[in-house]
Amino acid sequence: MTILPAKHPKSMSEGNGGRPRPNPSVSDLAPPDSILSVQNVSKKFCRNLKRSYVYGLRDIAAEVAGRKRKSDQLRDQEFWAVKDVSLEVKRGESIGLVGVNGSGKSTLLRMIGGLMKPDTGRIVVRGRIAALIALGAGFNPVLSGRENVYINMAILGLAKAEIDACFDEVVDFAEIWEAIDAPVRTYSSGMRARLGFACAIFTRPDILLLDEVLAVGDAMFRAKCYRQLAQMREQGISFFLVSHNSNAVLNLCNTALFLAKGRPVMQASAEAVISRYEEALLDYKADANKGAAAVASGSNQVDTELTIDKVSFVNGKGEPVESLASGKKASVCIECTVRQPIENAIVIVMVRELNAGTDCVLNLSSERDNQVLPLAPGPQEIRLHLPYCGLSPNLYAMKVTVARRPFYVFDMVDSFRFEVKKNKNMNQCQFYQPRKWRLQEQPSEALMSEPLTEK
Repeated sequence: MTILPAKHPKSMSEGNGGRPRPNPSVSDLAPPDSILSVQNVSKKFCRNLKRSYVYGLRDIAAEVAGRKRKSDQLRDQEFWAVKDVSLEVKRGESIGLVGVNGSGKSTLLRMIGGLMKPDTGRIVVRGRIAALIALGAGFNPVLSGRENVYINMAILGLAKAEIDACFDEVVDFAEIWEAIDAPVRTYSSGMRARLGFACAIFTRPDILLLDEVLAVGDAMFRAKCYRQLAQMREQGISFFLVSHNSNAVLNLCNTALFLAKGRPVMQASAEAVISRYEEALLDYKADANKGAAAVASGSNQVDTELTIDKVSFVNGKGEPVESLASGKKASVCIECTVRQPIENAIVIVMVRELNAGTDCVLNLSSERDNQVLPLAPGPQEIRLHLPYCGLSPNLYAMKVTVARRPFYVFDMVDSFRFEVKKNKNMNQCQFYQPRKWRLQEQPSEALMSEPLTEK
């Protein structure tokens, strides 16, 4: 984990690599109730490695010579990774940063933490910052976990006596007592994440920066971290959370900032921003995969007993549809050509979210449902009926496999992409639950006192 050095209260950076500016004027300071102020911050990068070295040398020479470089203008093959971002953070406020990969979230976090200097704009910090930005960075792999705890917490500004006082709490939270004296290079990624998170939170920072580091580790530890973050927010500690997990942002953050191509799109309540982000994500990926959501074909190998010709959807009325809707009835239609009789065909359907890596959110098998399908030669259509589509609004990829036991694959569609549209407000849940509400009538005392008699 990269754990950044503590910043002195009222330290400032203005395109100077985070170096404190002496005696700032009153106009330079952020609003008095703000613990962090980001004012029109921009950062540019160069797409060409050799040219970036040349630009870097020119910039260093300009600074040494005391000349002002034109940081607000792009040079050949440069682009804005972050452009004109402003925000104010009050004590105890938590902000989620959302956006697709490459939208500038991590770059903004690194500038706030002092790892990068902004090309334009100003960052004002009041208090101590702790950051968990790159998993595994900042730990010396040769040293033991115990030694790394002391080094990292010392870098964050704690004296040895303070580290001694909280050391047991750090290791208790990380749950790695049995490995605390082993070299960190023997730790798993989850163990490093545990130890880095524990070091950061027990330095009692004023601002905590988290960049997707809670995506690793087991579910119980992640839940423990989320509880700790909620407690820290109640104690007045502010934090930034970069995450592709919408529920994590909704549950932990007061507000959120949506970035697209380095530019701010929307800053508002977490729920409003997540709604806007998910709508934009669906539009973006639907455009990128236009035409893939309606029809998908299999491999069409003619040397197998069965080939998949088409995968599609129909709604509850049997009408073809290009997308599903949460809570609505639908069927998955798998059209096949069967060349030889198959007595025990099975169908496997696996669904994953396109914006959440390879995690499977739905795994269905006709075999597990005790349904094997006898298929006669000729065109056949297999339908998977869904009384309710339980998936939340998003863009998904579905893998469809037709096989038999002992396991032999006839044909498969590896990535049939489709969209699930919003039927109800489902921002804060992962699936649609069919439900009914009613008030259960209580029996009267007179009825309860009467003896029961058989009729």
